[in-house]
Amino acid sequence: MEGQNCGVMDWVRQGLRAAALLPLRALPAGPGAWTMLLVVAAATAIVTGASRLGIDGPATFDLHAWFIAWAPDAFLILGIWSILSSTRATTTHESPVAAWYLLITIAAIPVNLGSVAIGALESRGVLPEWWHESSWLGWAIFAALLLWFVFAVWRASSAVTRSTAVAIFMTLFASSLLFLSSWYLDTQEWQPAEYYETAEADGEEAYGSFELSQELFESQQALLVENLQAITPATNAARQLYGLVYAPYDEDVFLRESAMVQQVLEERFDAGSRVIRLVNNSATAGEIPWATRLNLERSVQTLAKTMNAERDVLMVYLTSHGGEDFTLSAWNWPLAVEELTAGRLRAVLDEAGIRHRVVAVSACYSGGWIAPLQDENTLVMTAADDDHTSYGCGSRSELTFFGRAVFDEQLRKTLSFEAAFRSAVPVIRQREIDAGKDDGFSNPQLFVGEHIRGVLDELAAR
Repeated sequence: MEGQNCGVMDWVRQGLRAAALLPLRALPAGPGAWTMLLVVAAATAIVTGASRLGIDGPATFDLHAWFIAWAPDAFLILGIWSILSSTRATTTHESPVAAWYLLITIAAIPVNLGSVAIGALESRGVLPEWWHESSWLGWAIFAALLLWFVFAVWRASSAVTRSTAVAIFMTLFASSLLFLSSWYLDTQEWQPAEYYETAEADGEEAYGSFELSQELFESQQALLVENLQAITPATNAARQLYGLVYAPYDEDVFLRESAMVQQVLEERFDAGSRVIRLVNNSATAGEIPWATRLNLERSVQTLAKTMNAERDVLMVYLTSHGGEDFTLSAWNWPLAVEELTAGRLRAVLDEAGIRHRVVAVSACYSGGWIAPLQDENTLVMTAADDDHTSYGCGSRSELTFFGRAVFDEQLRKTLSFEAAFRSAVPVIRQREIDAGKDDGFSNPQLFVGEHIRGVLDELAAR
């Protein structure tokens, strides 16, 4: 066993020399089966364990993605064996393919750890502002890490063959294969727990899909027209509430939440024929209009024509995952759906001429929506501030913490959006503590325009 340990350390030293871009000295004998097993297992454990740091907060290990990550290695080994065999290049080692694979496995560890470190810092928001403002910086670092790995592969290839041309060919093949696999394959072993919880107990997939047929397209167009035609104006001159509920991510929690919000608006604000609901969900593709940007724009235009845009209030409820760039995530495979931004929503509402607005955004980092939307005629409430995640958007969640507390609970007790929000915040905080949220309080945000408060008070009084 002592000799085996010496062999392992000899290979580790040579692999680290390749990572340091130094020429490799005479390679040790072997590697034997135990040496291969120990080194590959240790390298896998180090990189897999470290990659957990790339997720700030609860995370789930994705075994499927972990297995997928091994697929390129099989093609890699086969390709290197084919190159050395077909070129009949002079090798410097009795087991050139095994030696080469072991060297790049070790050499890749520092490169992967460097990538993980950058991701961990970025996910925790500790990088300076200029980092986020420099769109080219991320690509530059990615290119630097790629070049580092390419030169490490070159050192390993040069160590097992005396042919410079063959070493170059091996380097280009290996680098291209690993680059393409990392680009096109989902090999991220750790995923945010709230995004990738297991499906319901009956074994359904967390993310479904539907058959994208001409019949479905035509039925969707008819559904949108039917739902928009059902929006009817009020029969009296009192101030009214109209609603638009938008759930663009195919996950059941958003389907349930959109239904709940629609129900609350219809029952509590007497908006029974004045709420349009747009949802992306594989189970309702033939029943509810899709939540696409074009459908949203058409819905807003129809609502603006039906309501008194100078008197009535439009309540827009958005529920989905949110990104650190303040985009509202959209997913409806196999349909391509554009993500929504606060700026685009503001432009749509402005173009429609809708004056009085209430906008609620139930998504991570949704506090970034307040500045683009705020004005004296708008109330904006968000499930989080601009640098924290919200909670309750996993596939097993009944409702998001924000939607449940503000709409399903508080708005059933009061008709004031502002009062409902303020009463819900401490409830959300306690529920996050009880659930073990470890990346900080979501810190829901509220902005109330100077003029909209009186309008909403009048609406609530009616």
